[in-house]
Amino acid sequence: MAVKEYIRERFFPHIWCPGCGHGVVLGGLVRAVEAIGLKKNDIVMVSGIGCSSRIVGYMDFHTLHAIHGRALAFAVGVKMSRPELTLLVPMGDGDALSIGGNHFIHACRRNIDMTAIVMNNKVYGMTGGQYSPLSGYGTMATTAPYTNIDQEFDVVNIATAAGATFVARTTSYHVQQLPEVLEEAIRHKGFSVVEVMSPCPTYYGRKNKEGSAVDMMERLKNTTTPIGSKAKRENPSLIERGVFVKKEMPEYCAEYQKIIERAMKGN
Repeated sequence: MAVKEYIRERFFPHIWCPGCGHGVVLGGLVRAVEAIGLKKNDIVMVSGIGCSSRIVGYMDFHTLHAIHGRALAFAVGVKMSRPELTLLVPMGDGDALSIGGNHFIHACRRNIDMTAIVMNNKVYGMTGGQYSPLSGYGTMATTAPYTNIDQEFDVVNIATAAGATFVARTTSYHVQQLPEVLEEAIRHKGFSVVEVMSPCPTYYGRKNKEGSAVDMMERLKNTTTPIGSKAKRENPSLIERGVFVKKEMPEYCAEYQKIIERAMKGN
């Protein structure tokens, strides 16, 4: 199936701000799905509320736009009732790790087969530039005019500690790595988490004087490095990207089916 057949062209051009990295994520996701060869009717995409969640409007799959922070909860319900479907859950940093944080850690530990895509732009972009759980200490935001004093979460560390069986990180700059990582995540049988560092020049970049959208993309190039690289050993402040966790564990829907069969047999 051609890439363009997976998108709703009638809704373009998209509404993301110029320089936003979320459109790149959309492109990477479409290419990943096309590479796998999934049928549109076999995919369900569930989102919450936020800039990142607008992605569901552009994909020609079964889509569910849920309430803020509850995308994973709705996705779990869909997957439990129709385990044969492929579930994709794009979220923002707040949607996934603030109001949605409880759902996130329990989805990780249950190892239910779906792919959570956390678009990390370090800010609440849709509602005016408030700081998020991923903004980080010392950053500026509309709700932190004298700098933010909260330490940020690390998506990879949280997902790993909570038990996700596939955990990866990439960026909107790395347009070749992005669809490859997403494809690997979607193919994985279990709960997959892909953090995508995605620039927000409108709010985060402007407040924190990070320059133009091009400057922010360049920063993603210069501040990240492949896992285990020599550059990381020489400069520990660099952020690693790649696949951190990939392991096999019992998948939740399959285990639940065994419970049903046991109950039906009465033993």
